[in-house]
Amino acid sequence: MDDKRDLFTDEDKEHEYGQSIDKEDIVTKSIYSYEKVPTKNKRSGFRGSLFSYIALALVAAIIGGVASIYIAPNLYGNILPNPNSVENKYMPQQVSITPSDDINTVSAVVKKSMSSVVGITTLETVNYFFEQRDVEGLGSGVIVDSNGYILTNSHVVADGNAKEIKVLFDNGDKVPGKVLWNDSSLDLAIVKVDITNLPVAELGDSDKLEVGEIAIAIGNPLGLEFQRTVTSGVISGLNRSIQINQANIIEGLIQTDASINPGNSGGPLLNKSGEVIGINTVKIKTGEGLGFSIPINTAKSIIKEVISKGTYETVVMGVRGMDVKDYQARLGIDLGLEKGVVILSVESNSPAEKAGILQGDILIKMDDTEINSMQGLKKHLYNYKSGDKSNLTVIRNGEKQQIEIGF
Repeated sequence: MDDKRDLFTDEDKEHEYGQSIDKEDIVTKSIYSYEKVPTKNKRSGFRGSLFSYIALALVAAIIGGVASIYIAPNLYGNILPNPNSVENKYMPQQVSITPSDDINTVSAVVKKSMSSVVGITTLETVNYFFEQRDVEGLGSGVIVDSNGYILTNSHVVADGNAKEIKVLFDNGDKVPGKVLWNDSSLDLAIVKVDITNLPVAELGDSDKLEVGEIAIAIGNPLGLEFQRTVTSGVISGLNRSIQINQANIIEGLIQTDASINPGNSGGPLLNKSGEVIGINTVKIKTGEGLGFSIPINTAKSIIKEVISKGTYETVVMGVRGMDVKDYQARLGIDLGLEKGVVILSVESNSPAEKAGILQGDILIKMDDTEINSMQGLKKHLYNYKSGDKSNLTVIRNGEKQQIEIGF
């Protein structure tokens, strides 16, 4: 049995381990051999290790602090990338914003102008087949004189046919108004109320407008529950022409992407200074952000005369004409022109007859302003008063001629 337990001979063991190993040594050293450490020495070793760790940590902290103060600045930008360098373009940059005022531009404009904007409700009698009905209308307006003069659209007051007009002010007062003057070709009207000391809007200069300027609209879109709604955008275009119906084209309009909806009509379009630069008139329903305003300079002379005289008297040339485009299309001829007015007839004893204008003349210019259509001619005549003179450019028999006309 003893021989069987010993599986390896002494020679085998010597071959396996490279030296002679006693059988007894194998068993006792591999299984039972260990060295017992006295308890007292073990405790002393632990306390010594703890103090060593603390001392090592302190030394490491001191070295790290010295390195961060004296060594790191020299490494950044030379060996290591500097986090503040311009080359490190993906690092977020800190932006400092210092507001110069506690309100922004739109808020400032609203504060300045809101009290001068009014709501206008109307009652108009219209024919429906075999009966008449009273139809309510809603629009906006802007106070242009403290004695109760309000500028709005002609279509807001039913082109002067409204049988009842009410004006709603910022403080909630609602008073009756009456139309002093209106012109559907310009889509402008002036309404008067018997109130004084009203807040007046400041009028700007629409001739100085540039595309891209801020534009702010105030009005009553879709109903009085949304009264005095503020929308903002930019001036999107200038000198736009919009055909309102078969007989009326409004020219020289301001285009804006400030939201304009039914009820905004007659309300002001304002610039960043809170000045009225236009009167909102129409939007294109098939597109978004396509609103249009009548330049305020068109209305300035009208406002002044209505305030001083109670109405506005338009000068007339005494001609009947047709747009060049329509004339060529109807007669199937080519005049070689795209713009202008063909004079069809001249009234007897009119300024046109006295000036020597003849049937068949083509009016293309009035002073420095190009005349593109009959509508444009009618609009431009608002710039003249009785006693004024104008230099006309006409084409007669294929040649340009200069004719002076007096009103």
